[in-house]
Amino acid sequence: MALEDPQMPPPGQARCPGPSTRDIILADGWDVPPALVAEAYEYAGDEDIGYDGYISPEIMALEMDRMWSRTWQWACREEHIPEPGDYITYDVGRFSVLITRTEEGEIKAFPNACLHRGTQLKRSDTSGSAVELRCPFHGWSWGLDGALKNVPCRWDFPHVTDEKYHLPEVRVETWGGFVFINMDPGAAPLADQLGPLAEHFSGRWDLANRRISLHLQKELPTNWKAAQEAFLEAYHVYETHAQGLATAGDANAQYDIFSDHVTRFVHTIGTPSPHYTEPQTEQEILDKMRVEGGVVPEGGTARSVAADHLRQKISADTGVSLDAYSDSEMLDSIEYHLFPNMCLFPGVSLPMIYRFRPIGTDTGRTMFDLVFLKLVPPGTPLDYPPDPIPLRADQSYAEAPGMDPGLGGVYDQDTDNLEMQYRGFQASAKRGQTLGNYQEARIRRFHQTLDQYLARA
Repeated sequence: MALEDPQMPPPGQARCPGPSTRDIILADGWDVPPALVAEAYEYAGDEDIGYDGYISPEIMALEMDRMWSRTWQWACREEHIPEPGDYITYDVGRFSVLITRTEEGEIKAFPNACLHRGTQLKRSDTSGSAVELRCPFHGWSWGLDGALKNVPCRWDFPHVTDEKYHLPEVRVETWGGFVFINMDPGAAPLADQLGPLAEHFSGRWDLANRRISLHLQKELPTNWKAAQEAFLEAYHVYETHAQGLATAGDANAQYDIFSDHVTRFVHTIGTPSPHYTEPQTEQEILDKMRVEGGVVPEGGTARSVAADHLRQKISADTGVSLDAYSDSEMLDSIEYHLFPNMCLFPGVSLPMIYRFRPIGTDTGRTMFDLVFLKLVPPGTPLDYPPDPIPLRADQSYAEAPGMDPGLGGVYDQDTDNLEMQYRGFQASAKRGQTLGNYQEARIRRFHQTLDQYLARA
């Protein structure tokens, strides 16, 4: 029996030598939101995560029955349906939900299926405006509130009553400008799932004060869980994004487990990776960050100069004062995950939202929604967002109109590994993935929460 090394800390307590993310943020000298420097981590085990969960149709079916049908998930933004009669469809796996705004301005959601013979009332992945919800097959129709409106040849359906044939409703709640749906009529309120996220994203992190500037949709050739796990850790930066090691903290990123449903990482930009051992001046770091005309003053830092450059540029572009936003909020990758499939960034220069959904019943097909939310001045009314830009699995993100080519290349690196990983799940003699205790703790927490759902009858 091997003896434990007395020099090794207990599992989960080891950290990368050098300054922590919290140290770096506080050294910037800004008054930051308390949430930004909060820390919450507990060791949760080191067992392998089995590959069957990614490739088994039976497990996918169980996820549909016990998790997707019982959890809150964001279906759209409020600006997708700003006016009465506006609608949008949301598909996840075998489910399709129709969300609309009634004449009274209320948001309603229904299973996207006619109560006559099951035809979708609106085609998947569409949006628009309508005065009623009308089946394209036989013309049965409902009001925007779900009340039965018309049955052609009603004389032949004496067994159809208005009360029984009101469209079944899917629960709807809103938060941060997002419309969430839950197909379980007995589900706990959305606030229970949001947990600490609602408090953290209050004040200047309130995402209701943003609007969609760009929306990409790309099919990824892997399981929905593996797709999002690629974004839940910075451990991959060392190999996948090696070009960024001179200017991005990775091994010293901070990981937080705030609740069963909410986790976070923060990794800094404008500081070198602990893996990067070449000496650099602050000016050399800034030059590698490609800040045009930036000069680091004596005693200054690349972070402060880059953040101030972005503060002025984005403020001018958006009309929003950013004087109170810290260097970290301007620069760093601050990523929260809300179970089951949403990532949210409260930062200013990296203002992304991610969503990962299984496509149909194929375990190896995922829809990745990549949304950029720009700041808008207070009181900005709702207006229709740009349509999603579809990308094939073999297309670069950089091909999308309006996408920064450099950032598009980074996303290509993020997802180009996924098909090889999915094939590896099936080929591996070792039947599970081995996770780091700290850097991949969010992945473990995600699977533990998923397992809790799947264990429910």
